[in-house]
Amino acid sequence: QVQLVESGGGSVQAGGSLRLSCAASGYTYSSYCTGWFRQAPGKEREGVAIIYTSDSDGITYYADSVKGRFTISQDKAENMVYLQMNSLKPEDTAMYYCTVVRWDGRPPVQDALSEYYYYDWGQGTQVTVSS
Repeated sequence: QVQLVESGGGSVQAGGSLRLSCAASGYTYSSYCTGWFRQAPGKEREGVAIIYTSDSDGITYYADSVKGRFTISQDKAENMVYLQMNSLKPEDTAMYYCTVVRWDGRPPVQDALSEYYYYDWGQGTQVTVSS
């Protein structure tokens, strides 16, 4: 059973930084997509940053709204996924969720960042950015 546990959320002022962590367990996919979605009150969950990983390939995907500010990374040996968030804006305020799904072959960006393809989620960690 896949388990995902997020941590690292908090409250910061605009322009600040946070680093989210996700501890993953319970899967042995050789190729997969893992990363971060977020959901603000009254809005749908949206893809933020995803890593596609296989034995011979790897690529990252970012939502346009976070490009240049957020960086996703992973430690495969420790089954950890991270999201470094810099230059935070009030519009980044949301619950951030970690996810992972088996995926064979590089997905197109619109699929990698689509909630439709993911079904294992952590409990979320709240990020609040004040102006």
